This record gives sequence, structure tokens and C-alpha cells, in this order.
Amino acid sequence: MIIKSIEPHLLSCPLPEPTIYPFQGGRRTIYKRDAMVVRIETDDGMTGYAPGPASMDVVQKIEKEIVPQLTGQKIMDPSHFVEDQVDELGDSIWSAAGAVEVALFDLWGKANQCSVTDFFGGRKQETLACYGSAGMYQSPEKYAEEAAAVCELGFEAYKFRPGLGPAEDLRTVELMREAVGPEVGLCLDAHTWWSMGDDSYSPGIVELLAEAIAMHGVTWLEEPLPVEDRDGYARLKAISYIDIAAGKHEQDLLGFRTLLGRDCVDIVQADVSQHGGLSGLSKIIDLCERHYATFAFHNWGTALETVVDGLIGSCFARETARWLEYPQYAHRDERVMYPFPLSDELVPEAPVPVKGELPLPDGHGLGVEINEKVFEKYPYQKGAWSKFDIESPQSTHHLSGEHSQT
Repeated sequence: MIIKSIEPHLLSCPLPEPTIYPFQGGRRTIYKRDAMVVRIETDDGMTGYAPGPASMDVVQKIEKEIVPQLTGQKIMDPSHFVEDQVDELGDSIWSAAGAVEVALFDLWGKANQCSVTDFFGGRKQETLACYGSAGMYQSPEKYAEEAAAVCELGFEAYKFRPGLGPAEDLRTVELMREAVGPEVGLCLDAHTWWSMGDDSYSPGIVELLAEAIAMHGVTWLEEPLPVEDRDGYARLKAISYIDIAAGKHEQDLLGFRTLLGRDCVDIVQADVSQHGGLSGLSKIIDLCERHYATFAFHNWGTALETVVDGLIGSCFARETARWLEYPQYAHRDERVMYPFPLSDELVPEAPVPVKGELPLPDGHGLGVEINEKVFEKYPYQKGAWSKFDIESPQSTHHLSGEHSQT
């Protein structure tokens, strides 16, 4: 099989109307959701697919750096593809190479008539435990209602994104715990706490809140400090009020080694689209296993990314690969989240969680069929998908790429 073409498809799914989320010190507006799908075709008509970062920069890296290398080449075992690309081109190629690698593995699995999981030691889990993820900048009462709705779907845990001010954030946790009872996990993604301008929470406030919310059985506190503040993370983890999670904004494997080597986190987060494809995730989860840390997928892309994340997670024991984020725009309940129909339409037969557990496809390669009609239905629209308006100092921050501020 010879590689005939490599196409990174950048797509956009506009919201019916811009959605505005107020938080302390500003507001966030979401206009659309972007996605990328890599398609590789061989000379005999076989196709491989992969999710990728929804970024024009990554598209250009694939087109300029990787397409000329691979077009016309024979399909080979891609196990060392990402590593070789990084050695040659540097860490900036990590995400782009990872996206192409997944599509190559899809083809390699189809050629060998096996699942991609067979190339990573086989499955140690037949299903992945999912946490329902939604919750952006609502009133405490609305958060509690949404948490209850998500838990009705059978998820063991619910993730939300606060930013209402310390007192209201604490009240949110209290109301949510009342709404869902003692058995359901609550995962607090605090990424906004350090991006509110002059209203950003100080390390002292973060520590006090960590102690307070721990009394309500919060499963983890995610990114409560600026990403680069390694010392702050190490201090907060050492206090041991609550499990600390981070990792989704790391740019290379060294970042994950640093998080674990400096004892900054209890729970490591990453996703296949941003962190080096299947081999990158395999190395990160292996690091967690060797450091006795828990791994929890960050997963905020399409249903295709959910499947790929689940497949590589299944190759590790649940003691390490514990959680898969399941975005609540998938198979959307009208009570929860904004719509993102592109996600479901891309993989119409994608597996759906049953009682909070995601079954995995058994077919060759990735084991799912891709609906290529979405490539024409959702053409890319230039511009930011989301923006933050900060009151003090007055500023506006436009975000591109799905990984930013999720």
C-alpha cells in the first residue's frame, strides 16, 4: 500500500447564536466549535482517519512538513513515527505528527486486520469509566441542576468549570453535593481562576478554597494555578487537602516528566489530539504507571477523539487509566451544554456510555466508520471560536484551537 494523499480537514460548527457565560471579572463568548480530521488514502483506496488539534498552525505543519515526506511512501509500522519527527523537526511538530500517526495506525490496523490496541500490548480494560463533563460559568443553582441531570445518565462523576468568586464557588460545590448525593464524584476545573485579570484568585485563596471544597468530597481540583507555576503546584499537592490534576496544557513529553518528577500533581491529564497521538499517550500513561499516579483523559473534541482516547486507555489497567472525559454535547440532553452536532455526525455509530462505561469498538484499525459528508457540511470559518472579555484591566482575548481554555 502506497500513501496517495494526506488531508487535514479543518471544520467549523457554528452555534445557533453566540453563547455568553459571565464569570467574576468578565464574560466568555462562544461562537462556534472547530475540529480537525486527518484523512490518509492509499493507492488501493484504503483510508485512515484521526482527530487532530483544531488549529490552522497544525494544518500548515502537516501540509508543509509531513505531507511531502510521506506521499508516495509505502505504509509501514508507525510505532516510531512521532519520535522520529520530533528528533528531526523539534517538539513543535509533536501534535501534528501525533495526528498523522493515529491515521497511519488506523491504516496499519486495517492492513493487518486487527485493532490498533494490538500494537500497544492489547486491552486490559474492555470498557472505560467516563465522567460527564459540562458546566460553564452558571449560577450555583444551575450548576446543581446540571449536575443532577448528568448523573441521571449514569456517570460516576461530573466535571464543571466555576469562576463566580470564592464564596459562590464554594456555595456551588455545596449545592451540587446536595443535588447528587454522596456517591457521585465532583471534578472542579479551575482554569478560570488564574485568568480573570485583577480578579484572579491568589495562591492563598486557592489554598483556602481547596481546604473548603475538600470537605464536600470533591474528586479533584484541576489547574487551580497558572500552568507554569510548578512550585505552586508542588506546594498545593504537598498540603494534601485534595487531589490536584493538570497536564492538558503541556507542550511536550518533558512537561509531563516534570509534573511527575517534581511531584506537582496527583492526576495527570492529556489527550490524543494534543499530546503525540497514540504513542505519545502511551508514553504519558506509562509514566503515570511508573510514578503510581492516576491518569484521567482530557477529552474535549469530537466523538472520534473519544474513541481514540478510549482505545489507548484500554491498553492500561484501570488503576492507572482511571477516567475518560465524556463531553455532554455528545448525544446532547437539552438541559446540558451548547450544541455541537458535528461531533456525533462525524462518527454516527460511535459507542455510547452505558451506565457510565464506554464500550470499545472491535473492528480493524480504530474500528469505526467516518461520515465524510461532514467535510462539506461544516466548512472551516476563520476567526476565534471563543473570546474572554476581562473587566480589569480591560482586555479581550480571542482563542483559536479547541484546546485553549477548556
